[in-house]
Amino acid sequence: MNEHEKTRMIAVEQLCVGLYVYLDISWMRHTFSRNSFKIKSLEEIGEIRSLGLKEIRVNPRLSDGPPLPLLAGAKVAAAPAAHEPSANGIESLLYKKNLAQQFGEQQTSVLQCEKQFSKAIVSVKAISMHIFARPQEAYEDAAKLVGKMLETLLTDANIATRLMPDRMGSEDMYAHSLNVTVLSMMLGKKLELAPEQLRMLGIGCLFHDIGKADIAANIRNKMEPLSRLEKNSLQAHCELGTNLANQFDFPKEVADIILQHHEAFDGSGYPKKLKGEGISRLARIVAVVNTYDNLCNHINPANSITPYEALSFMFKQRASFDPAPFNMFIRCMGIYPPGTLVKLSDGTFGMVVAINSNAPMRPSVLIYDPGVPKGEAIVLELHKESGLSVTTTITLKQLPEAACDYLNPKKRQVYFSHPSGLKGDS
Repeated sequence: MNEHEKTRMIAVEQLCVGLYVYLDISWMRHTFSRNSFKIKSLEEIGEIRSLGLKEIRVNPRLSDGPPLPLLAGAKVAAAPAAHEPSANGIESLLYKKNLAQQFGEQQTSVLQCEKQFSKAIVSVKAISMHIFARPQEAYEDAAKLVGKMLETLLTDANIATRLMPDRMGSEDMYAHSLNVTVLSMMLGKKLELAPEQLRMLGIGCLFHDIGKADIAANIRNKMEPLSRLEKNSLQAHCELGTNLANQFDFPKEVADIILQHHEAFDGSGYPKKLKGEGISRLARIVAVVNTYDNLCNHINPANSITPYEALSFMFKQRASFDPAPFNMFIRCMGIYPPGTLVKLSDGTFGMVVAINSNAPMRPSVLIYDPGVPKGEAIVLELHKESGLSVTTTITLKQLPEAACDYLNPKKRQVYFSHPSGLKGDS
């Protein structure tokens, strides 16, 4: 059942406090922050009547009670003439105009980010295809890709991590390497790594799973739980990858990441059960990000968990991680990482689409507003919305069907970083 099947039209004279209404006009033609909302005051009724509408669409299921009755024999009045908005209304419209301009700029930024992301995926694919036949060329291509990302990281003070469109298709297999690279370099910057260390970090991330090429595909891609023998075989990818790194004469920093990215700070990892600072600093950074992405993007999508759940799980297992990069990662990703489904303080459902490491508690949220066409969905930057905040996170099962169709939660969590242009407290 869609929203229109749940609603009915009433005369504007029947409006009362508690009705959930839809304004079927352009968002810019009225002073309300949403096209659909519950009426809270007589003043709001006056604002609606001033729009010059004859009838209003309401949702009985979301309303506190029925509309006012029309008196028997009474005729519906002609639509009242629209009048100039009040001073507060003018301020609201100016705010909307500025917000619409920001949305336009944001969409331009998103398109640029998606273009860069697509190019990066192509580069990762080429690197993966060439590594065995032309290892030196593949390494140079990896260095170029990391160099471009590093240039952005070092040039722009504010970097946003954005959720990318879920339309990669056959490119899914390359997304893990890119995810780990993007998030690790973002984390490395916040940890104030030197540029050369950031470069080694990025290259190591792109090659961290190179050893899996020597693992049988039926084990590498198995959806069901692995047997002990299969698990041991898969875990061998760290040492197999290190052998390749040495054969290809990769720098030691890169080889250490390949060997140690599954080691744990408490000594419970593999393959060497290294502990604490016995693990290279760069590998300790990658261990945090690699775990996070593996939880969010399991080989079997049915076993993937949400970004919020992933961070919660990792927090319970925090002894496995170096505290410095782990705590900074939580700060960078925010309590509500991209892809997290949320309920806002006004009852609106939404999905986090971007965070800014300088304002991690107030992400950018794509909101569900049935009064606004899906193609024009509003993204609210909560650090600019002082009266609005996240009340709670929700699971996919808790999201109403209509909101799920509107927000289209991602099957995979795929990230890319870009200049945010946003300001916030660090």
